[in-house]
Amino acid sequence: MTAVQTIAPPRLVVLSGCSGGGKSTLLAALAERGIATAEEPGRRVVREALANGGDALPWQAPDRFAERVTDLAIADHDMAVARGGLTILDRSLIDAEAWYRRTCRPLPDTLSSALVRCRYDPIVFMVPPWKELFATDAERRHGFDEAVAEYAALLDAYAARGHDCVVLPRSSVADRALIVLARLGIG
Repeated sequence: MTAVQTIAPPRLVVLSGCSGGGKSTLLAALAERGIATAEEPGRRVVREALANGGDALPWQAPDRFAERVTDLAIADHDMAVARGGLTILDRSLIDAEAWYRRTCRPLPDTLSSALVRCRYDPIVFMVPPWKELFATDAERRHGFDEAVAEYAALLDAYAARGHDCVVLPRSSVADRALIVLARLGIG
């Protein structure tokens, strides 16, 4: 008899919320515990554009930036599904949808199709605005007020798609990680 190796069914959990609210730090802490993660597509697009002299920057070519973010979010989704098991994603296609709606732009066909095909766990963890933690940098040039507006749009977008938005407290990374793990049933 040969042993059959099975892959656990995919579970794609989204970590979203306010820019500068501590998502990336929390994601890194969860990764240190051995959980598969996917870094925020927007940060990756900006980093790549800055390194290569590209134009896919939200302050320079927002539509091109949004297209690249959508492409990466689709790729992250598909890689997580293929891998199986739990993956925590820093943002999702729903974040891209919220941006298009908030900026009164029509949804591209690529995003519309992906939103039908790509599914995420019903639980979505949201980091709220946290002014004391918020900081701009080379990759994040927008201000706190814009981040707060983004957060409100994200809460609406996820709720409209039927997700249970768990707003994490403004607390330590360790406390936030414990809340996420407990809510996901991971000891």
